[in-house]
Amino acid sequence: MSKNILITGGTGLVGKQMTTLLLEKGYKVSYLSRKKQVIPGVKVYTWNVKEGKIEDEAIAQADYILHLAGAGVADKLWTKEYKQEIYDSRVVATKLLVEKLATVPNACQAFVQASAIGYYGLDTQDQWVDENSPAGTDFLATVTRDWEAAATQIQKTAIRHVALRIGVVLSDEGGALEKLSLPVRFFAGAALGSGKQYISWIHIADLCAMLIKAIEDPKWRGVYNSVAPNPVTNAEMTQVIGKVLNRPVFLPNVPAFVLKMGMGEMAGIALSGNRVSCQRAEQAGFKFVYPQIETALRGLL
Repeated sequence: MSKNILITGGTGLVGKQMTTLLLEKGYKVSYLSRKKQVIPGVKVYTWNVKEGKIEDEAIAQADYILHLAGAGVADKLWTKEYKQEIYDSRVVATKLLVEKLATVPNACQAFVQASAIGYYGLDTQDQWVDENSPAGTDFLATVTRDWEAAATQIQKTAIRHVALRIGVVLSDEGGALEKLSLPVRFFAGAALGSGKQYISWIHIADLCAMLIKAIEDPKWRGVYNSVAPNPVTNAEMTQVIGKVLNRPVFLPNVPAFVLKMGMGEMAGIALSGNRVSCQRAEQAGFKFVYPQIETALRGLL
């Protein structure tokens, strides 16, 4: 009998790809959505995080939960209201799921949640960080720390918990790569700020494979960094995009103050970075198809 996987954030970049892969593997897939909608091959249940409501059947029928929901951190300027939405869509939503798992009878085997390398703070410069490194103190670090902590109550149950701290996801369906490559396509490519800030990236195919590994492998527990083995600097990323697209990258770096004028507090994402290790995932048996940035970009661009 096919196992049921309940996905939050199923209509997002990663959720859509995961849905296709899981259906191909013979799983049944259902979504938690804010509104009723018809999606071929997917049973859609509703939830309302603000009101603390989830259709009980969604939890009751779930063999696994894949929790990907969260407002995009680079989708809008960080007003006070939007920062609250970023926080609530992760932390409050996770608390709600955990509460429902404790009160609605279910046979859920694993709760796999997206997290983010923002946990380590905006800028850890060129030092390597791993799952044992301390949390940062900025806004995104606080969100991510609380996001993971919201799920720790699951550890009191028989449900296995895995959190993947995801880096910059590279995809040909939009997201970060679209923003990074667009200026290069129009001969306006340039590194941002110093250009020395590290980008810990992952090809979307490797991310999806890692999520499936986290779902299916009972030995996977706790936190894993979901990044490729070879992070690159912002300047290196820009140069490789130029090489793959056959475009010159010759303009001077975009000054930090220009980005801050246009993006406000959110500019910190572009101007800082983390050099994140994926050693724990590799030691747990995960094999990357795209460990090098040029190979990854050639497949996507």
